[in-house]
Amino acid sequence: MNNLQSTTTLNNGVKMPWFGLGVFKVEEGPELVNAVKTAIQHGYRSIDTAAIYENEEGVGQGIKESGIAREDLFVTSKVWNADLGYESTLAAYQTSLDKLSLEYLDLYLIHWPVEGKYKEAWRALETLYKEGRVRAIGVSNFQVHHLEDLMKGAEIKPMVNQVEYHPRLTQKDVQSFCREQGIQMEAWSPLMQGQLLYNEVLAAIAAKYNKSVAQIILRWDLQNGVVTIPKSTKEHRIIENAQVFDFELTQEDMHQINELNQNHRVGPDPDNFDF
Repeated sequence: MNNLQSTTTLNNGVKMPWFGLGVFKVEEGPELVNAVKTAIQHGYRSIDTAAIYENEEGVGQGIKESGIAREDLFVTSKVWNADLGYESTLAAYQTSLDKLSLEYLDLYLIHWPVEGKYKEAWRALETLYKEGRVRAIGVSNFQVHHLEDLMKGAEIKPMVNQVEYHPRLTQKDVQSFCREQGIQMEAWSPLMQGQLLYNEVLAAIAAKYNKSVAQIILRWDLQNGVVTIPKSTKEHRIIENAQVFDFELTQEDMHQINELNQNHRVGPDPDNFDF
């Protein structure tokens, strides 16, 4: 894990970059296209979007304009709750591909564990995977009991679980379960939507390394074995976020950051959401 192209190997042998660009809440338009293109030009190889973000077309445009070969990129999207079901998930996958102007995705995720619906959606993902239409499949926002329930009837184990993860929400149970099962954990909202940038503990650690608080948090993710996809549209921030491969946090620093956990979410609770 020594540069922006460093990868983790998923449980099916596919290599996934440890670090990528998230585009949640970035609207369609030139800013989005430019952010994707800029990130790729500065060495990013992983881009994460979702049907519900309504920006897959702009992501596809940014990829196209970057000039990088498709096989050198790792592109993720997610099926939205309204489309969970066998046939509807298959259709949603094709819609995402069409919007992105791509022939396949590297990773396709079930966005939320909607009760009574995610098993049929998973069956669709297994079909897509077995047909070679997607390189890896996984879930997002699944707690341990959701994963256990899904895996009971599944033919294929999820390769990734993307969850809200930051120093105020360390998800220890989910993380240890994923480790045991060989499921790669991935962080969304790693910077807690900016709420941690003035934290005194993190600021003191950042000063020690001459790094920003954001860089400290992102490095903490990586050292915890968690893939991370910070969102930014500004070129200087896209570059800065990725400058986390030239230093290493000590065990003491890691412990201090772990201790900030309060099980505090900025996003919805996977056990109590209504959308």
